[in-house]
Amino acid sequence: MARNSNAKVVPESAKALDALKYEIAAEMGLPVGKELANLGADMEFATELGSISSGQIREDYWGHIASRDAGAVGGAITSRLIRKAEEMMFTL
Repeated sequence: MARNSNAKVVPESAKALDALKYEIAAEMGLPVGKELANLGADMEFATELGSISSGQIREDYWGHIASRDAGAVGGAITSRLIRKAEEMMFTL
């Protein structure tokens, strides 16, 4: 029986991961995701940094983003999740 490699261990985490993905993309100045505000990401923080203007936000489409940039978003997600897990371990 084949397993889907994209299946999440905790399916309820999908919205939180999407919010983190778009928040990091906004911080990096990548113009993706009109859903950004709906997911609770800190769009105001990213626009204050000057990395992205609110007029540049496009629909949920990543085809115009370079593979290197998309990979950087994934790497940043991983590092933040590891940092958060380490913080939780140290508070136990």
